[in-house]
Formats: sequence, C-alpha cells, structure tokens
Amino acid sequence: MNESTKTNLMGMTREELAGFFVAHGEKPFRAVQVLKWIHQRGITDFAAMTDLTKGLRAWLSEHAEVRAPEIVMTQAARDGTHKWLLRLDDGNCIETVFIPEEGRGTLCVSSQVGCALDCSFCSTARQGFNRNLTAAEIIGQLHAARGHLQPEEGQSRVVSNVVLMGMGEPLLNFEPVVAAMSLMLEDNAYGLSKRRVTLSTAGVVPALDRLRETGLQVALALSLHAPNDALRDQLVPLNRKYPIADVLAACRRYVGNGGHHSRVTVEYVLLDGINDSQAQARELAALLRDVPCKVNLIPFNPFPESRYRRSSGAAIDRFRDILVQAGYTTITRRPRGDDIDAACGQLVGRVEDRSRRVMRFAALENPPGAAPP
Repeated sequence: MNESTKTNLMGMTREELAGFFVAHGEKPFRAVQVLKWIHQRGITDFAAMTDLTKGLRAWLSEHAEVRAPEIVMTQAARDGTHKWLLRLDDGNCIETVFIPEEGRGTLCVSSQVGCALDCSFCSTARQGFNRNLTAAEIIGQLHAARGHLQPEEGQSRVVSNVVLMGMGEPLLNFEPVVAAMSLMLEDNAYGLSKRRVTLSTAGVVPALDRLRETGLQVALALSLHAPNDALRDQLVPLNRKYPIADVLAACRRYVGNGGHHSRVTVEYVLLDGINDSQAQARELAALLRDVPCKVNLIPFNPFPESRYRRSSGAAIDRFRDILVQAGYTTITRRPRGDDIDAACGQLVGRVEDRSRRVMRFAALENPPGAAPP
C-alpha cells in the first residue's frame, strides 16, 4: 500500500489546483501550467516542468506528486481492443478498456471498485463492492491509457471519446466523477468536447438532477434493459427505488436543460427469452415515445455461472426492426473485446468485497443530492 503523505495533483481540477498554489503563496496561473504538463504532455516529474521556477519545482517535488493507478496487466483482443488491469494503493484492482474504431477511439473507464447495484446480468456486480474511486483514480485511467497508446501518423489523439461505463455506478460517486469529467473537458487538460464524454447510469434520480445543475452537460446514457417495472425490478434492482417513470422524467429534464445534448442514449442488453420478444420491443417503443432518445441494443456478453444467454441474431434483428419502424434511431452494438472479457458487462478487476449482499443497497438510502430523512 502506498502511504505517501504528499498531495496528489492528478485529480485536481483547474480551480482546485489554483487554490492549492494560492494557499502556498504562488500565483493561480501556475495551475494552468501544471495542468498542461500533467494531462497534455503526460509529464509527472516536476523537475521536467521547465516553465516553473526552480524553487517551485523543488518545493513541489518535496510536497506533491502526480500519481495514477499502476497498470499491472495489459491484454489485446483480436479486434484491436485493449484492456488494462490497474492496481490501486489499497491492493484492489480495476479494469479500463480502449475500443478503437474508424475515426474514433473510445476509452471505457471505471468509477468504483466493484458495484453496489447487483444487476443480475452483469459480471461486475458479482464481484461485490469495495469503495468509490477518487478523482485521481478516475482521470488516472485516461492518463495511463494515453501513455500506453501511440497515435498513428496524422492522428492528433488516440482517445477521442470517454465513456463512464466501466465498473461501478458513476452517480453514486458524484463529486469525484464530476471532477474527473471536468478535467476531461478542460481545455488545458484533455480538451474533449461535451458530446464526446458520456456518463452511463442505471438511473439514480436525485444525482441525475444534481448533475444537470452542474452545467457540465456531458452526454447521457441510460441502462434501461426492460420495457416495464416488473421485469426491470428483477434485472436492475435499483428500479425498486427509482422506477422507470421517475428515471425517464429525470432524463427528459436533463436533455431539456439546453446545452449540446438533445437525446439520451438508451442502452438495452438483449437476453434470450427474457426481454427480447417482439411484444417487448413494441412495449419499449411505446414507453420511450416522449423521450428524446436513440437506442443501443447490446447483445448479452456471457460470463461464468451466468443464467442468461445471448439473444439470437434473428431475435435481435426483429427487435431492432420494430424500433426502427417506430421511428427510433437504433444501433446494434457489435461485441468488442469479448475474447479477453473486455466487452460490456464483463469487467471484473479484483475487488475485496466489503458489502454483504443484503446490505448492497445501503448506499442508495441517502443518494447524492437527496433530502435528509
């Protein structure tokens, strides 16, 4: 375990970093200089930050550090997908996945060590839940991935998109996730556009409203997976606290908040004989009628001891066609990295589970932004 007493600057936003320098008698503009060194140039050694004074570099070396999670294993899939296992200071491990596509490269990052939501079709949920990641551990995944990926000739950046779709429910780790997304959008850090940073949530309604109030306006993806509450209660137990009608209303409020995003991406994992019938496709089309959205259909990615099977290609096509005929932009996501367990729902890392199954929803009783009981 790393027991360093130095201040880790990796996860600090521009405002936080400016406050850090002012508190130590420096000018706030130092924050921009250091942000560029860390996040644009990938430099973690203060001695190499040549536009800082010699005295400041020496002081930083003594009192601060720039530290991301350590990559301890790298796997490459046949389709070019990369997966990294990253070790945290406490010995837990998380996974991060890079998916290359024509014209874009998407990094899928984790927000928690494990996940408390216990969705029945997700391999991550079987690992249990340990803790939230810090902002440094979240943005550190992007920092580490960029350090290991080399752009091709004529390519300005390898990672063009970031999705918070890895291990964990991002909205149950609100402040660190918002800080990390702020760095992703920060012109002096990674400079990604708002439409290229996507937060995926199962629907923590108070925190989703709170995210809207931050004004970040990143893209929103909703893990829906069922067209009615009875089925979603089984697949996504969070639905028992925040039912579909409440979640969709929060999504409408989010996309109606102005900014760059007018549609929610609805994610729907197709499970053979469970949620993939033509009647359920029509039910889903009716459910989403008043929600500005597009639909991503995700073939189920199996994992050991799962009780579900992937829907057949014919069933997926029929489901998609019904949605398209109802007027929805619908995409069937092609499984990526499934030969190295890097596909959607397969991330597991290594988690010391500190939650008992019966206590899994303790964190949901007072979610971020909720009024006190």
